[in-house]
Amino acid sequence: MFQDIFIPFLLVGLAELGDKTQLAVLILSTKTRKYASLLAGVMLAFILTDGLAILFGNFIAGRIPMDYVRIGAGIMFIVFGLATLLGKKEEDVDTSYELKNPFMSGFGLILVSEMGDKTQLASALFATQYDPLLVFIGVILALFLLSCMTVYVGKMMMDRINKRTISTAAGILFLVIGISFFF
Repeated sequence: MFQDIFIPFLLVGLAELGDKTQLAVLILSTKTRKYASLLAGVMLAFILTDGLAILFGNFIAGRIPMDYVRIGAGIMFIVFGLATLLGKKEEDVDTSYELKNPFMSGFGLILVSEMGDKTQLASALFATQYDPLLVFIGVILALFLLSCMTVYVGKMMMDRINKRTISTAAGILFLVIGISFFF
């Protein structure tokens, strides 16, 4: 029973460190002050994508062409990057970098980028070897802890680094990640 939670927790947690989804959470967390709303959207997306992977195993990957998923994720990252770079140029800090709906931004971006991701596929594979409910608990706990830490780091960055610099770096990073989906 312990290994059914611990092994997925450890391996998914390690695999997710520095992954594109955590980079997306970091960037989004620098764009809002509604951290709980962002975290709720991110976690709902993780629950849906990884929960479905655990329930259906490789069925999802076999039915949805991964090329379509990659293209959709790439386009979404590019749109976020362009919106960040081309957003309001006003010096009013409170309005120039705020996400209009952090919940939906976090949910949509993570939902698309997590589909077919290595941690989602790992979750599906763990469910074939261990108790699926315990695998789900381990995976979601790892993703929750990492996402909380990532949002906190984003909050700290906003307090210490010029907001225009963060916004420019975030836009460029979103574009680079988006373009990488096409290669």
